[in-house]
Amino acid sequence: MTRSVAMIAHDQKKAELCEWLITNQAHFKDRRIVATGTTGKLLSGHLPDLDIHPLKSGPLGGDQQVGAMIAEGLLDALFFFQDPMTSQPHDSDIKALVRLATVYDVPIACNPSTANYIISSPYFANPELAPQADEISEQYRDYLQRNISL
Repeated sequence: MTRSVAMIAHDQKKAELCEWLITNQAHFKDRRIVATGTTGKLLSGHLPDLDIHPLKSGPLGGDQQVGAMIAEGLLDALFFFQDPMTSQPHDSDIKALVRLATVYDVPIACNPSTANYIISSPYFANPELAPQADEISEQYRDYLQRNISL
């Protein structure tokens, strides 16, 4: 199975993500990259040799598409360069995406520093060697087995 990562960037961070990926493209030559809307188009235009698949724009469902991939165990990492100084109209979608990455123990890079830490880890090249968290069913057993009455 091809290893996959997701890349998302708010408007004010798209250029920064693109420049970071250009500098670090060797780490992604054997990976499938899914990216939301305009971020995917920008990355594809500057990095035509990488396997980049644009999804819908974040506010139009792209964030949910990435979230679904996380829940299905299809992503090894999420590179999400966020703009902390600009209010986002789809803030609830962003929170849900970050929440899913946390629940499913998917590494998240929110800026170039954390992105550099992720790609420099030996686990990025060999995720099968990384210590694994307990299965979701075990971590959230009490929640999944709770009684609900009408």
